[in-house]
Amino acid sequence: MPNSINTGTRDIPLKFAKKLKSIVNTEWEEGAFIKKVTPTTRMLLKYWFTEPFYSQRDINFHEGQRQAILNAIYVHEIAKSSSVLDMYKYIDRDILRELGENQIDNEKNDYPKYAIKMATGTGKTWVMHALVLWQYLNNKYEKSDTVRFSKNFLIVAPGLIVYERLLDSYLGKVNHFGERDFSTSDLKRYEELFIPNAYRNEVYGFVQNSTVQKEEIGRKTLGDGIIAITNWHLLQEDNEIDEEEDLYESIKGIIPITPGVTDGHLLQNLDDQYLRGNELQYLIDLKDIFVINDEAHHIHENKVAGEIYEVEWQKSLNSILKTKGKGYMQVDFSATPYNITGSGNKRTKHYFSHIIVDFDLKEAIQTGLVKTIVLDRRKEIGSKKLEDLDYKAIREGKKVVGLSEGQKVMIRAGLQKLKILEREFIEFTKGKDGTSNKYPKMLIMCEDTTVSPYIAKYLYNLGVEEEDIIQIDSNKQGEVKKEEWENIKRKLFNIDSYAKPRVIISVLMLREGFDVNNICVIVPLRASSAPILLEQTIGRGLRLMWREKEYKEIKNENRNRLLKEKKKPSNYLDILNIIEHPSFIQFYNELIQGDAVYESKETPKSKKDVLGDLIKVHLKEDYKKYDLCFPIIVQESEEIVVHKKININKMEPFRDFKLEYLKKLASRKRNEFYSEEFTVKTRFGNYVVSEDIFNAKSYNEYIYKIVRAISESLERVGKRKIKKFPLMQINVAELAEAVDKYIKNRIFEQEFNPLRNDNWRVLLMSNTGIIEHIIKELSKIIYELQNNIEINKAVVKHRYFSEIGDIRMREQYSVPVSKSIYDKLPYPVKSGGFEKDFIEYADTDSKVDSVIKILENYHYFVSLSYIRNDGLIASYFPDFILKIENNIYLVETKAQKDLNNENVKSKEQAALDWINKVNLLEPEQRMNCKWSYVLLGEKVFYSMKKDTGSIKEILDFIKVTKYEKDGNLLNSFD
Repeated sequence: MPNSINTGTRDIPLKFAKKLKSIVNTEWEEGAFIKKVTPTTRMLLKYWFTEPFYSQRDINFHEGQRQAILNAIYVHEIAKSSSVLDMYKYIDRDILRELGENQIDNEKNDYPKYAIKMATGTGKTWVMHALVLWQYLNNKYEKSDTVRFSKNFLIVAPGLIVYERLLDSYLGKVNHFGERDFSTSDLKRYEELFIPNAYRNEVYGFVQNSTVQKEEIGRKTLGDGIIAITNWHLLQEDNEIDEEEDLYESIKGIIPITPGVTDGHLLQNLDDQYLRGNELQYLIDLKDIFVINDEAHHIHENKVAGEIYEVEWQKSLNSILKTKGKGYMQVDFSATPYNITGSGNKRTKHYFSHIIVDFDLKEAIQTGLVKTIVLDRRKEIGSKKLEDLDYKAIREGKKVVGLSEGQKVMIRAGLQKLKILEREFIEFTKGKDGTSNKYPKMLIMCEDTTVSPYIAKYLYNLGVEEEDIIQIDSNKQGEVKKEEWENIKRKLFNIDSYAKPRVIISVLMLREGFDVNNICVIVPLRASSAPILLEQTIGRGLRLMWREKEYKEIKNENRNRLLKEKKKPSNYLDILNIIEHPSFIQFYNELIQGDAVYESKETPKSKKDVLGDLIKVHLKEDYKKYDLCFPIIVQESEEIVVHKKININKMEPFRDFKLEYLKKLASRKRNEFYSEEFTVKTRFGNYVVSEDIFNAKSYNEYIYKIVRAISESLERVGKRKIKKFPLMQINVAELAEAVDKYIKNRIFEQEFNPLRNDNWRVLLMSNTGIIEHIIKELSKIIYELQNNIEINKAVVKHRYFSEIGDIRMREQYSVPVSKSIYDKLPYPVKSGGFEKDFIEYADTDSKVDSVIKILENYHYFVSLSYIRNDGLIASYFPDFILKIENNIYLVETKAQKDLNNENVKSKEQAALDWINKVNLLEPEQRMNCKWSYVLLGEKVFYSMKKDTGSIKEILDFIKVTKYEKDGNLLNSFD
């Protein structure tokens, strides 16, 4: 029997989300999950979350995003939930009994409705994108189940800032021509993450042609489906008028407007009034729709424990869903999906009953996805304690006349912290042009618009210049007047990139969607103790500022130090400093007890307190004595390759399974060719091949997709940052012919007719590795052709290491050197002892002219392409470059156990190929030196070092050339 007492939802929905997570993860690990979804969903999930796709991307969904995507797909597609009650019954009836059916067995929960709880700054927008793609592609390709999948989307934002961000993410940012540039949209910028290659063009066409802004809903002619983006005001009922709306705005809906020439009487305005409400009717008339509520805590208002009264936003959504039947789905995103009842010790959070994911602030902080929070609890006013001060503005009657002493204390404390961070962060990251990309900012959230001018005035009195402050006043709904909006956008949205403004003063406008990275100090002057408001305020500063890989190690160490060891921070990278407000003590204590916040009673005083042991190392004054250049061989496209026919006899046969066995296996599993068991391993370089290559319906289509995968992938090989390498152009017809001949004559070491009895289907067998083998063998052949260059026609571009003026490193993991362009060189934090010893020994060797540590984050131009053991092409950066007399050595240092690693050997071969090309250049094009590559193992180095062998003697002893490698001279120290 369900619980008949209405006690509210409390935290029971979080228990439900935890149980759902356990079920989903178990089924995913066991493989049951992926067998239960549609082929289209299966393709997306493999592309998003499995190898080889996952490891070959620079960026992936983090664990919280992955969980949200999987949970949403599970409850909708596998559990086939038609209501919140239905979802609870499928997942766990015990939790349902604890909650009570009466909490959710009602009209407002009688449709597929899911809430995703994700901490601010953890990328919920990317989860939205994934769910939109999942729905759209399933609607398009899974015709048997279109009722559960939609091609119509309504994305609702709480205000203008979030609304603008959503338009940016789908259509791209507005350029200087006033037009949106689709290349800056999320789906285009991160296409390698979101969209399998085979579906990119149609997804781009759909998004660009079908995404409409709020004023275009119901008016713009669309193609197949719609992505309607609006703020919640569009869904307000006509009788809801803002309290602060002026008299004219209030009565113009009553007094008819007649045509004229004055503003308000223009025919366009008459059309707008006539069409008012048509947007909602258009959405009501759609056959199906998938609604996404961003910052969904706005759609509910709790009056008494457990009893939720819907605001007009949700009422309009109810009108839309009534016409849809099973064709309606709603997903609510919020960092704070709860309502509050009671106060003080009786204050209770009632979480939305339809929560399916709980990725909370504590977990986000502990995993390093957002900044670590440091709570400043200083006592600055003599014997007066912080909590004894008044934190409300001084008023005479209802009129604000000044700031209280408590408010001034908090502002001064925040400003003091900001100045310290500014001094160190900006100086540390300043480039040759004198600019930085790390300008810390302070956000002050105040009581209301009557207080903000007094804050600005007080800051002026403290010496803060007017141009250092941006003041954003908004009404009670967090909105600003239309004429102010463009000016705010211009100043605010790129604030990370500029030194000024330094301080942002806001009331409600910036509580959501203000997605900048450089907020480092927050001063919450608002006296309200509402946890939702505080969590929203804190959320404005949570996004990471120091995202570069070179800072990951030091941030991880610091986070462990703060949250686990409870020691003061060793640095302030990606720390959000919150000046304590006594009204929020309960909220703070909850975070502290959950190991998510560190209490600080000290102010950083020195550079080391702020940056830890990070140092910036400049070029020496005499750096030219030690500078080296790296030659990049550049050719015009028609000169790159000496044309040679593809020789299939150089391609190895497939020997893992006999053909007869494969045919028998294929006949038994013939009906499973399109099942979820097909292995996906077709990535080539940084190019991603969609899973549909395995779903070819004919032999010709199979050949076509293999060829397309390989030929198009060449456009991606070696592409890194701004660097472009010479690319080989492939004759596609010739490649297709080679693939066909290889399959018919070579792959099984006998003649093979793929068209007889549908024999070609054995090429699709799961877990046999045939496709991987074909890709790998063709990659090797193409790699050889790509390196068949007429060097005497080469054009060489030289990149000097001194182009990188400053490098940053950990002081305790650096070595002072004299024979380099820098005073210090870094070595790895983990297992870096060998590299450290090599640097020190080389620097003391009188014959060594120069030694430079090659750093992937800086020296991107030293990238060599190699074929991994899975057939993929990747980038390789050797460890060191040294000049000794008339010799230049590329050196790779390796632990003895790794010398025979297959990928290490492949890197060695790639380096040898490159070295051979370089040594054929004219002497002046290679610094008049002979170039060599050395794979240096620990055993050789320490043994010969002990016998006082010089660096040159060590390197020459094991120097790798093609001839020496073929002679097995390396084996003596294996």
